[in-house]
Amino acid sequence: MPTPTAPAPSPRQHHFADRLPSIADVGPFLALVLACAFFISQSNRFLSFENLSLILQQTMVVAVIAIGQTLIVLTGGIDLSCGMVMAFGSIVMTRFAVILGLPPLLAIACGIAATTLFGLLNGVLITRIKLPPFIVTLGTLNIAFALTQIYSNAESVSNLPNAIMFFGNTFGVGHAQVTYGTVLTLLMYLFTWFVLRDTVPGRHLYALGNNAEAARLMGLSSQRILLTVYGLAGAIYGVAALLSVARTGVGDPQAGQTENLDSITAVVLGGTSLFGGRGTIVGTLLGALIVGVFRNGLTLIGVSSVYQVLITGILVILAVAADKLSHRRA
Repeated sequence: MPTPTAPAPSPRQHHFADRLPSIADVGPFLALVLACAFFISQSNRFLSFENLSLILQQTMVVAVIAIGQTLIVLTGGIDLSCGMVMAFGSIVMTRFAVILGLPPLLAIACGIAATTLFGLLNGVLITRIKLPPFIVTLGTLNIAFALTQIYSNAESVSNLPNAIMFFGNTFGVGHAQVTYGTVLTLLMYLFTWFVLRDTVPGRHLYALGNNAEAARLMGLSSQRILLTVYGLAGAIYGVAALLSVARTGVGDPQAGQTENLDSITAVVLGGTSLFGGRGTIVGTLLGALIVGVFRNGLTLIGVSSVYQVLITGILVILAVAADKLSHRRA
């Protein structure tokens, strides 16, 4: 007798399954909810308006850097220089304003221009000379660090004009104080979400990350797309530099030394594939919040900063392992 076979799924079942979100989509949200639930159970201060506002303030710089990192990772690349490029931009804008006496807006523009040039340098080396992104950005990380120390004389820049400090100011929302920098961060995420989801350049970026050869056959210029992405990421690091200055109140030459790894952590925890072509900017925001929640919550319950770094490292390895397994199945 022939072996009976299971009935094929109906079109309606297929349609319903297609509408369900994937694990990569809901995973970061579930991880954030579980992390919050755990720390709520461990500390009665975690859920206070003041603490939640503090988490947003502590997260905004890394979250903005992670926007640029996401755009690069979606193309299949990576940027190790982002933190130090941000630090260089912060020193440029603060010294131009305080030492050279330039108008604050012009000094800010010069700082963002400096970080954009670093991004373009990365893009040119990757697209024209065909160097691997890992090696290129590792080199520019060291260049940016050296230039930051040389130009600043390893000294912080203080007595900043109010205009540069604007995004560190707060306004009241209920019982909480929210910085204008947090609002700017959320607006940047909203705009990036729209560009990636509903515009032709966004679709081209995903196409390049999915299959560079197929994108070339479609008539897309991978060199132009990559150069644009790295230059835009550099400009975004300049905005992050402004937020860092506004939050700390100084131009700090020691800033940016962990932000590169923190931004990659946020991108990976947010479900963006390191193989390129798959991921969402909303996931990156959730990933940045996961990092912020873990560090804040562990501090509240008295866990040493060394263990905070350990736990963050474990989370990254788990997220990359899940991405690898998902990529193999695909």
